[in-house]
Amino acid sequence: MKKVITYGTFDLLHAGHINLLRRAKELGDYLIVVVSSDEFNWNEKQKKCYFSYEERKQLVEAVRYVDLVIPENNWEQKISDVKEFKVDTFVMGNDWEGKFDFLKEYCEVVYLPRTEGISTTKIKQDLGLNGK
Repeated sequence: MKKVITYGTFDLLHAGHINLLRRAKELGDYLIVVVSSDEFNWNEKQKKCYFSYEERKQLVEAVRYVDLVIPENNWEQKISDVKEFKVDTFVMGNDWEGKFDFLKEYCEVVYLPRTEGISTTKIKQDLGLNGK
């Protein structure tokens, strides 16, 4: 069984998220999605989410491409996640191109093109909310 892992905040779940999850699942048999915890988002990224971690986790779990959702608590956990879950492929959007190449020692690293014209930041800006 080929395992794929991806990471994200997944606030205001939208078509771009679904496209990423679908394409990530197409690369393997089992998709693990690591959703940023509220504490990690605030302390490390200075992001305030509209939905809580538990709500975002439930939304992502409801997507048919997703097999397992776990929390992201720090930047450093990626290597241990890849090892613990015996991951074959790490997937991120191409806006992170090159940032996770250090994982190539442990698994394949794939950067997928983002869906044009949609992002959580854009949605928040369109709604007149803080873009973070």
